[in-house]
Amino acid sequence: MKKRLYAVIGLGRFGGSICKELSREGMEVLALDQDEEKVNEFKEIASHAVIADSTDELALKDLGFRNIDHVIVAIGDNVHASILTTLILKELGIDKITVKAQNDYHEKVLNKIGADEVVHPERDMGKRIAHSIISSNILDYLELSDEHSVVEVKAGDKMDGKTLVDLDIRARYGCNIVAIKRGKDINVSPMADDVIHGEDILIVIGSDKDIHRFEKDLVIED
Repeated sequence: MKKRLYAVIGLGRFGGSICKELSREGMEVLALDQDEEKVNEFKEIASHAVIADSTDELALKDLGFRNIDHVIVAIGDNVHASILTTLILKELGIDKITVKAQNDYHEKVLNKIGADEVVHPERDMGKRIAHSIISSNILDYLELSDEHSVVEVKAGDKMDGKTLVDLDIRARYGCNIVAIKRGKDINVSPMADDVIHGEDILIVIGSDKDIHRFEKDLVIED
């Protein structure tokens, strides 16, 4: 299967967080900003880091943006640049465009011009959004500390019909499934012989390192 390509436009705290997390997950990421200092910071993190103006359609074409599957527009306070960049990306035929909004009015405009997803940095963490970008099975991500998190995931096909004993998640990954949600029911402290269904929602707790391995093997769809 063709590897998905990502681009992050705007490398401030929010965009930088998403870029770092996507890169940490092994994704191919093009990082773009007009600030040379910020771009230099990401040259060793992203697959490619370039200085460019995202409102310059020719520049985006020259950088191969038509081949990018998902672009995250994380431009800072320049609402005009954010909107114009989104319009250009739509015209280039980008499959998925996620845009950071400054306020509710900005969000309304972005929705009207065709942004696929609009996020608010004051409400959404870069890490949480990066994980949701990688897989639709990852529903939520909550940091407990710098190194530990709780993740909410849809079980999916890889876990469908298997028991917790079969999956042996604690031994294999060092994570713990602390609850299973099935429809309106929630099973807190599930037993080892409980069978997981594909549409179940699992609440998993562990270190970030262990959760990353769990996600790659069992959550992220091929």
